[in-house]
Amino acid sequence: MSEEILSLHNAEIFQRENLVLSNVNLSIKKGEFVYLIGKTGSGKSSLMKTLYGDLPLEKGTGGIVDFDLTKLKEKEIPFLRRKLGIVFQDFKLLNDRTVYENLFFVLKATGWKDKGKMKAKIIEVLSKVGMETKDFKMPFQLSGGEQQRVAIARALLNDPDLILADEPTGNLDPVTSVDVMNVLRDIHNSGKTILMATHDYALILKFPYKTIKCEGGELFEVVQQKN
Repeated sequence: MSEEILSLHNAEIFQRENLVLSNVNLSIKKGEFVYLIGKTGSGKSSLMKTLYGDLPLEKGTGGIVDFDLTKLKEKEIPFLRRKLGIVFQDFKLLNDRTVYENLFFVLKATGWKDKGKMKAKIIEVLSKVGMETKDFKMPFQLSGGEQQRVAIARALLNDPDLILADEPTGNLDPVTSVDVMNVLRDIHNSGKTILMATHDYALILKFPYKTIKCEGGELFEVVQQKN
C-alpha cells in the first residue's frame, strides 16, 4: 500500500461564492506524477489554491501531507506550505536580490538558522535544476526558463512531500517548456510527488503521466490513448 499524500472526497471547490467544482474525488499517492488539465476558468487554479490553503475547503473532506483541509486554521497555513513545494506560472522571484538571496530569504523565513547548512542546501537545489553557476545573477538577468528553474529550486528547499506546479510552463516557449519539464521529470524520478496544472497538451503527449481533467464543474481521470 503506497501512502496517500492527497485525498479529496465529495469536495466542493468555491471561488469566492461561486461553486466551480462539485463532487471532487481525488487521490494522489506518494511518488505519483499527475497532470491537472482543463480550460481557463474550469477550476484548476481554484483547486490548486484550495490545496495550498489560499481558498478554504467548505464542503466535503480533504487531506494533504497530513493536514486536514476542512480544519485548516490560518496559523497552520505556513506549516502546510513548508511541506508543499509550490511553483507558479509567473515565477514570483524577488527582483531586488540575487538568485542566492532569493533562496536564502525563503530558508530564513521558514526557520533555518545555520548559515553553512543554508548555503549547502541552496547549492544542492540549484544543482538539481542546473542553475548552480547562476546563483550570483539577478532574476531579470535570466531567461524565463532559467527563472522557472530557480522557482523549482526554491520549491525544493524544504524537501517537500508534494510539489504543486500551477501552469509552470505557461509563460514559456515550447522548447523551454520541454527543458523545464525535463527538470520536473528528473525531480519526480528522484522520488518526489508532483501535481501539475497545465493546458499544454503537447507536453502531456511527450511526457505521459496520469491525467485528471476539470470540465463542466467536475473532475475526472482521462484515459490516455496508447499509440
